Amino acid sequence: MPGAASSKKPVDIFVIGGGVNGVGIARDAVGRGLSVALAEMNDLAWATSSASTKLFHGGLRYLEYYEFRLVREALIEREVLLNAMPHISWPMRFVLPHHKGLRPWWLIRIGLFLYDHLGGRKILPATRTLDLTKDPAGKALKSQYRKAFEYSDCWVQDARLVTLMARDSAERGVRIMTRTKVTGAEQISGSDGKMIWKISLGNADGPLAPVFARALVNAGGPWAADVITGTLRLNSSESVRLVRGSHIVTKKLFDHDRSYFFQGNDGRIIFAIPYEQDYTLIGTTDKDHKDAAAKAECTPEEAEYLCRFASEYFEKPLTQDDIVWTYSGVRPLYDDGASSATAATRDYVLSLREEGAPLLSVFGGKITTHRKLAEAALHKLSPFFPQAGGDWTARSTLPGGAFKVDAVDKLISRLQRDFAFLDAAWATRLFRCYGADCWELLGAARSTSDLGQHFGANLYEAEVRWLTDKEFAKTAEDIVWRRTKLGLKMQREEIERLDQWLDGQASSQA
Repeated sequence: MPGAASSKKPVDIFVIGGGVNGVGIARDAVGRGLSVALAEMNDLAWATSSASTKLFHGGLRYLEYYEFRLVREALIEREVLLNAMPHISWPMRFVLPHHKGLRPWWLIRIGLFLYDHLGGRKILPATRTLDLTKDPAGKALKSQYRKAFEYSDCWVQDARLVTLMARDSAERGVRIMTRTKVTGAEQISGSDGKMIWKISLGNADGPLAPVFARALVNAGGPWAADVITGTLRLNSSESVRLVRGSHIVTKKLFDHDRSYFFQGNDGRIIFAIPYEQDYTLIGTTDKDHKDAAAKAECTPEEAEYLCRFASEYFEKPLTQDDIVWTYSGVRPLYDDGASSATAATRDYVLSLREEGAPLLSVFGGKITTHRKLAEAALHKLSPFFPQAGGDWTARSTLPGGAFKVDAVDKLISRLQRDFAFLDAAWATRLFRCYGADCWELLGAARSTSDLGQHFGANLYEAEVRWLTDKEFAKTAEDIVWRRTKLGLKMQREEIERLDQWLDGQASSQA
């Protein structure tokens, strides 16, 4: 691995933060021939990057705030990303019902026309109009909704995106340290007389040997400002606006595979999305969140707001009794002084300090634009690394994703034929997590007994070992809530048993 921690030999770039932006920057950098190390104080995708609405989308509502560059970039990226990871991302159609109390029909049509044409669509189908009195999408809605638009965006398994990028990065040479906190960093003179960063690290067992780097990237997400003023002890006028987005997951509310885009009388919008085969995901809220250290949780008021909002559209009223799980994440938006959390920009800002060894801080951003953000970050740093190669990630696939977007159904059928013990739901779940790697994961198994210990919800030892060996998972929470969403179906006792097994494995390897 490049840049051993026990020596003063510096890596080219050290990244603070194991979310989508930090891991994306590390992956881009190592693919250009640079040596890279990354530290994440918790698990990969532990905070914001596992708590999104899980969409690769242009951001239709951002057109109202004239964010045309951001929307165009995101629209183009949808299909780039879809081609790179067709197992964990897939096309999704969104039904936007309309009535007279909402934004004018003509205004929405203009917005959708721009949405269809700004990004140079090639794979995703165009907008069409629906008669909800005849289309199956109207069955779950109140009868007052008689017409709608249907447009395209993409779904993505957000935490798996981060994990697969981390795996790809590690295979290319990045040293990834999870549950490792950067406790401080200072500039010192390197062996060639140039300034470098000396980065102090620690984990649950105490201080670790420092790592040295020619450049430092602060991709701390909600903690980005704290890293600058606290960890690095630098003065800065730049800050993030912390905006909490909460979601609820309910029992399945409709039978088709399309999603809904609902508009509220308060100007907000929410989505209702088919989720993990048996559920519906509804969100999100936009609430200012004062402290990154305060755990993001969906409050009872937010859950009630989402239920009430959705009930304005669904024929059957939604109550909190229908909720099976909630989650909330803090979006670290660049503080542009907007009057409300909803209006705050979703664009990203890259701030470069060039005094001595360079420091690049990342503010804001969307999961859809993570790859472009990483490219922009490397462009900012390129003057310091003339040996670095050019842009490459637009032409690459993530592990398990080297197949065409339209081949998914055939590959899932083939997986069932090759492993006859898999039913359709199980085969679909596995393929939507691991793609073409399913065959390696399952190996020579011919029955469930070949997969080792069963922990519940069709989670077997073979899959758990894959996740711990290749995807940096260490705890049951890592596995059932970030690498998979099996926590929705597993009992508490099953999850505790998985944790005990993992502890036993860790002890035997110590």
